[in-house]
Amino acid sequence: MKDAFGAPQSLLVLGGTSEIGLATARRLIARRTRTVWLAGRPSPALTAAADSLRALGADVRTVPFDALDTEAHEERLGKVFTEGDIDMVLLAFGVLGDQARDESDPVAAARVAQTNYTGAVSAGLVCAGALQAQGHGSLVVLSSVAGERARRANFVYGSSKAGLDAFAQGLGDALHGTGVHVMVVRPGFVRSKMTAGLAEAPLATTPEAVAGAIELGLRRRSETVWVPGALRMVMAAVRHLPRPLFRRLPV
Repeated sequence: MKDAFGAPQSLLVLGGTSEIGLATARRLIARRTRTVWLAGRPSPALTAAADSLRALGADVRTVPFDALDTEAHEERLGKVFTEGDIDMVLLAFGVLGDQARDESDPVAAARVAQTNYTGAVSAGLVCAGALQAQGHGSLVVLSSVAGERARRANFVYGSSKAGLDAFAQGLGDALHGTGVHVMVVRPGFVRSKMTAGLAEAPLATTPEAVAGAIELGLRRRSETVWVPGALRMVMAAVRHLPRPLFRRLPV
């Protein structure tokens, strides 16, 4: 269960090497989170991530998880919940893809969509069902401002995040009143390994800032969190721009 400060005592990160996921885990461990599960493909990076969190005093375990292997999600993630209640699930996996390549390679484009959307729908439903069965918990879904309106520069990625965002909102409505809290997090450009080498967008943020916003959102029981907060108004304007004008923007 959550402690007096609203911090979860147990955490499952889907995407165990995610920089945002690990930054969130570090922040919550400092707030008395004691058990952390990192779900990801077995690799030296996943092992190192687990070791880094153990050094902070948490009981850290890993579980094999591949977003694309949806047939294995129920079995592998279900085993985590049989070990004890999970107070918070952070859905933090995703791929950016390469827009120029993906436009000419339908298989690569489909892989982006399958990872960011299909894999998230599968894993999200498995975890939502387990949280509902235990009667409490939070499911935090990392969306993106890219899902607010498809841009020429990254419409494959943006469309996958749009689908994820809509799914998470609907799931939150479906679980309302069950004791399970769903929170959608919409960061802007995050300085991370995923975006290394890309031109930085205005209002860029960091994994640590996103982690701070997640923690605050949990305390407030927020349903939607923008990072940084100013993006809420920016994207409201962008969303309603006439399409001919939107096409002329350098985005």
